[in-house]
Amino acid sequence: MYDIIIIGAGTAGLSAAIYAVRAGKSVLVLEKNVYGGQIISAPEVENYPGIRKISGYEFAENLYLQAAGLGAELKYEKAVRILNGEKEKKIMTNRSEYQCRSIILSTGAKNRHLGLEREEELTGAGISYCATCDGAFYRGKDVAVAGGGNTALEDAGFLSGYCRTVWIIHRRDTFRGEERLLQALKKKENVRYILDSQVICLNGERRLESITVKNVKTMQEQELLISGLFVAIGQEPDNRDFENLVGLDKAGYIQAGEDCRTCTPGIFTAGDCRAKAVRQLATAAADGAVAALAACAYLE
Repeated sequence: MYDIIIIGAGTAGLSAAIYAVRAGKSVLVLEKNVYGGQIISAPEVENYPGIRKISGYEFAENLYLQAAGLGAELKYEKAVRILNGEKEKKIMTNRSEYQCRSIILSTGAKNRHLGLEREEELTGAGISYCATCDGAFYRGKDVAVAGGGNTALEDAGFLSGYCRTVWIIHRRDTFRGEERLLQALKKKENVRYILDSQVICLNGERRLESITVKNVKTMQEQELLISGLFVAIGQEPDNRDFENLVGLDKAGYIQAGEDCRTCTPGIFTAGDCRAKAVRQLATAAADGAVAALAACAYLE
């Protein structure tokens, strides 16, 4: 019987584990893949307070070693079902089952990919899914943003302050993002638009050197010489296994406020899987701390 079981070993989950074990609770962290979450693939992190520069892998490893050193237990198993009892809860995984008194869901979210050949290989070597994380690395260079929603427009606006030229590639002739964002973007002299088009090929050996763009109406293709491609076509949370216990919004994110409490007593949430406006390392760590302390208060 654990005091708290945390599902997901990303920044939020491991931060929650640190706070929970320091509060004297027994903690098990369940992770289906590897600890660290999305940040593990980032070549450099420069926007986490107190750390000037660190690789995503080293950041994740330090976080894991800190949690494990304090006494948190980590098992590589996928949680597939939760049984919510009045006094205790049971989690079934693909290998076993565990009992606990409270749960923190920190399943994270994955960036939706373009689905192109070599996309994974070039991630961190010219392809990014976070403009605020990696934009500064492309200062003075030509980049492109794939997408047409709010995130794509916001990313393009952010990148325009660093990059020489920012191309926005969108498969439709109109944007899905807010009009105010589009109008603000049109005032940027270094932003260019390629509409009715999509990226069909990633070119370059060790790093991205150019992309091939195809017009979906004329079928004409063009090569765009760029140093970076920022993919902003949405994220995909992984919460469906728990939708019978927690409320999900239309996009599949867990509905919870800044207190990280779900609609089910004893079940909390933290990190990118939660419905919220900002998804960064700092906010994930903050969620982990809040959720852990809320779980401790619940247990007491």
